[in-house]
Amino acid sequence: MNRFQNRTVLITGASSGIGAELARQFAAEGANLLLAARRVDRLEELVRNLPTPRGTVHVFECDVTREDQLKALVEQVHAQGAIIDLVVANAGYGVVGQVQNLSLADFQRQFETNVWGVLRTLYATLPDLKQTRGQFIVMGSVAGYVPQPGVAPYGMSKFAIRVLAECMRADLAHEGVGVTLLSPGFIDSDIRRTDNRGRVHEQVKDPVPDLIRVPTAKAVRHMLNAIYKKKRESIITGHAKVIVLFYRLFPWLIRLTYAAGLKSRREPA
Repeated sequence: MNRFQNRTVLITGASSGIGAELARQFAAEGANLLLAARRVDRLEELVRNLPTPRGTVHVFECDVTREDQLKALVEQVHAQGAIIDLVVANAGYGVVGQVQNLSLADFQRQFETNVWGVLRTLYATLPDLKQTRGQFIVMGSVAGYVPQPGVAPYGMSKFAIRVLAECMRADLAHEGVGVTLLSPGFIDSDIRRTDNRGRVHEQVKDPVPDLIRVPTAKAVRHMLNAIYKKKRESIITGHAKVIVLFYRLFPWLIRLTYAAGLKSRREPA
């Protein structure tokens, strides 16, 4: 398929996991890619292995906590004679731990990337999206629907992102800019190998069992379908939809499950 033929797509956090797979699948559909991440070496390796034929591809060293870097990226795009049609605000990570063991700085650092980073990305690219009547895609999480113990900073950031996406959708509608919220559950990615300071530890085994982890390629196919159809929001993976449904209908059951899990961890072996 060539649903995104000749469209210029910016993906933040494109060096691994969901971001890298988005790049592969957008490339396979003929998009022109602007790949941004802190790890340029990983981006360059990704580009070498992208499917062909494909559109143009450019890589940028970019940290979404740096407004100047996002502005410079857009200026470079314009200098090349391009304009952005579609933005995937994918950059993010998870700060975890019980609230009493975390500091205010942990929460601030989480919001700096997961929330303010999305807003910086929006403001840097919004003039382009208005001109192209483009689309802004926000990477949420099932954690933005269902609160969980031990992940307060991450959950708070994704709840905030869900509200932000809803508000942006209404605010930008008259500008012709679409907004899509993607909320994945457990899929193969580096997020659970990333520490509370955003450093990836690739040697760490994913703590989520293989049985309930969805392959990245499969999850991203669903994401591209949602983007192409300009859906308002899409919960990605079947188990995520079940969890969200259960929390909406039986929140007490989810809380009991959490309480039982916490109790079992406190009991001596």
